[in-house]
Amino acid sequence: MKAPGSGPRVLAIDQGTTNTKVLIVGPDGTVLARASAPLSTAYPHSGWAEQSAEALWASVQGTIAEAITGASGPIDAIAIANQRETLVLWDAVTSAPLCPAMIWQCRRTAEDCAALAATGVGPVVEAATGLGLNPLFPATKLAWALRNIPAVATAQAEGRLRAGTVDAWLLWNLTGGAAHATDHSNASRTLLFDTRTLSFSPELAAIFGVRVDCLPQPLPSDSLFGTTAAGMTALPAGVPIQAMMGDSHAALYGHGVRSPGAVKATYGTGSSLMTLTPGRVTSRHGLSGTIGWTDRNGTAFALEGNITVSAQAAAFMAKLLGLKDARALSDLAQTVPDAGGVTFVPALAGLGAPHWNDAARGTLTGMSHATSPAHLARATFEAIASQIADVFEAMQADIGHPLAALSADGGASGNAFLMQLQADLIGRPVQVAALEEVGAVGVAAMAMAALGHRLPLPAPKPPFMPGLKPAERAQLRDAWDHAIAQASLPA
Repeated sequence: MKAPGSGPRVLAIDQGTTNTKVLIVGPDGTVLARASAPLSTAYPHSGWAEQSAEALWASVQGTIAEAITGASGPIDAIAIANQRETLVLWDAVTSAPLCPAMIWQCRRTAEDCAALAATGVGPVVEAATGLGLNPLFPATKLAWALRNIPAVATAQAEGRLRAGTVDAWLLWNLTGGAAHATDHSNASRTLLFDTRTLSFSPELAAIFGVRVDCLPQPLPSDSLFGTTAAGMTALPAGVPIQAMMGDSHAALYGHGVRSPGAVKATYGTGSSLMTLTPGRVTSRHGLSGTIGWTDRNGTAFALEGNITVSAQAAAFMAKLLGLKDARALSDLAQTVPDAGGVTFVPALAGLGAPHWNDAARGTLTGMSHATSPAHLARATFEAIASQIADVFEAMQADIGHPLAALSADGGASGNAFLMQLQADLIGRPVQVAALEEVGAVGVAAMAMAALGHRLPLPAPKPPFMPGLKPAERAQLRDAWDHAIAQASLPA
């Protein structure tokens, strides 16, 4: 252990859907430097969502260079938190991507999932992975690419294909191609990883027509994954990559959760609610069994609910109403006391947990001559909070007891109006993380723990307390349930 007051400095990469952030975290938890870069997503066809793998890597290179200019002193380790379920395919010889990265939001494999389910393999997959057959997960995307992109099929046949989630892609580049690995939290989100054996399964791979040798080596989240290669970034050669976790898992860790009993929600483009469980679980209410992380203390299992369009709904509605941004939408929403009977279901890419309906489409219900843009704005924020409430309630049903509170993080958690709506709709306190970048801090804490140092985590902000009467809450929830049913009707 280091002497009191000393310890490692960790460069934490938080590679998300809308931006890449880099934090340099000191041993006392102080953020010594920050840098960020925006990213764009392409939607070339209905239901498709893609990003440039080259742009993802370039954003990491740029933010690392910017961050280290703002903080003097050495970097003792690198930690990576990443957007999950996004698939990157590249050539092992050239390190060049073979196609755009198919991000977690991409629904192009919905029909493939339905066809697979019709064969009866769903229970086999769920028993091994804890996950249902859904376009969210990378295995379906990889199967699609092997059928539809000749360069990918050829690379697999010749043993040159490398497939991985964003953590594996960044690791490959940071190490100059020396390491092809992933951590157990990211691996558990692929539909190819057996969480009973903590290994990629040949049986699962065969279902999707995938060769296991193209997949990364799965390792505990606090492993030494590799070291930086010279010339790949502004960092010197030899810096250890000491921790990797999916961003949602890193956020749970960053909230200080180490045992079952607490639940967090990350408010981003989509949202994830996650809670630790005593062991492997199978949800009965539309959630996913997953791995929180694996470290020196063993494997932490979890339940998770993924919402496809969450805070992104605010950006969508702001654009629709001709407003500058989500902040302007929030200001408009607060000019009315309620949504005037309007309910917005932001099923812009289907519905995720706990409904899992790829055919659902966005709907506005309850409009009248009295409906104003302010009502639509307020309905949007109520929709974000209502989707979280759906998963929160499903989680309570699965674990069999009430949850005492909700810990919140992510960009939209800084919106006090939304957080108060959230507390009102779940009828529980909402505790917001002191730092917006709780995922980056969480994975930095994991890296420091691997180096023998305990990172102190800041206490959350004062909680938002529920203020709605039970009858008022029930009325809003009933209206939401009716709107969900409307959004789920066949076109």
